[in-house]
Amino acid sequence: MIRKNIFFFIAIMSLATCSDKSTTKSDNPMGFLHAQGTQIVDGNGNEVILRGMGFGGWMVQEPYMMQVSGSAHAGQHTIFENIEELIGVEKLGIYHQAWLDNYCTELDVKMLSNMGFNSLRVALHYNQFTLPIEDEPIVGQNTWLNRGFEMTDKLLQWCEENEIYLILDLHAAPGGQGYDANISDYDPDKPSLWESPLNKQKTIDLWQKLAERYVDETWIGGYDLINEPNWNNPPLKQIYDELISVIREVDQNHLIFIEGNWFANDHSGLWPFDDDNVALSFHRYWCDNTVETMLSYLQARTQYNVPLWMGESGENSNEWYAEAVTLLEDSNIGWAWWTWKKIDSGSGVYSISSPAGYSQLQHYWENGGVKPDTAFAFDVMMQVAENAKINNCSLNIGVIEALIQD
Repeated sequence: MIRKNIFFFIAIMSLATCSDKSTTKSDNPMGFLHAQGTQIVDGNGNEVILRGMGFGGWMVQEPYMMQVSGSAHAGQHTIFENIEELIGVEKLGIYHQAWLDNYCTELDVKMLSNMGFNSLRVALHYNQFTLPIEDEPIVGQNTWLNRGFEMTDKLLQWCEENEIYLILDLHAAPGGQGYDANISDYDPDKPSLWESPLNKQKTIDLWQKLAERYVDETWIGGYDLINEPNWNNPPLKQIYDELISVIREVDQNHLIFIEGNWFANDHSGLWPFDDDNVALSFHRYWCDNTVETMLSYLQARTQYNVPLWMGESGENSNEWYAEAVTLLEDSNIGWAWWTWKKIDSGSGVYSISSPAGYSQLQHYWENGGVKPDTAFAFDVMMQVAENAKINNCSLNIGVIEALIQD
């Protein structure tokens, strides 16, 4: 344990002082990750156990990760409404851009690789790539936004340079894919993904656009089509079949991850798929670390001859983390942990410190009363963004020690 602590301290210091060092793009000699029977393998047929982190909170600010669940129960859009009410739309845009710039940087990816992870599951919000259907100038058409693609391109470049597989996770689909707005940014005043043919088509078009863009990128580890749908009887099988079809029109290379309903875990009625490069993805929270809790997935792996991937877990103790990783890897199942950074939290890899004054904003958003001064509120939010830089965060070493086991 002491040796590991020293190792991480040295790694942190070296990266902090050498963060401007240039790197050379690394082509992947191992080719595309793909399904081979019940295994995920590289282009040479070698089994790859994915050990990854989720970059949640970057493009999708979930209220609990920002410590504002009490006042922003309806997702990221309510966080932004609360901030805008204090500082205005222009300053909201300045804060949000600073957050995007600071949360996910080249140094973050270097640290991920240095710690021993080999993959990164990035949570995408569709509104960084295209307009909501309500804002489209022409109904039924897509306005593509460069910013989301450019952010993803830059992240992919850093992943290539550090030999990290990047898995694209549509975390907030057009309209929202579940009742839990914290996760999907669903607005109950607008039609969900499941209630709007326009939102469904925009989701299909977005995935085809992403597949066209990244078809030849060997450091893209796969496409996680819809994160944690949670809806009564959604037409999941239908939309997955359509998504696979349009992706395969332009991209025969990449592995596709399939999540079940009810937070990824109900796969009844979904399998099999008419594609031999798919994997079954499940999530794992607050359950016993026993084979019995994974039995349905293990049986599906055998029955349908597909690999398994545990695409999200966390929010527990380090002891639980270590037991879960051991259980998964003993069963040849790769994993991605949730999450890289959160405000004032010890359960993720890094904790972002809330600045002085943030509690005043939280209190106002939750209880009302005297409205904080605009300049004060803007300064606080800009400090939140500044604190999101990795060198300003606190590393929870115990989390790494639990996940990356010698």
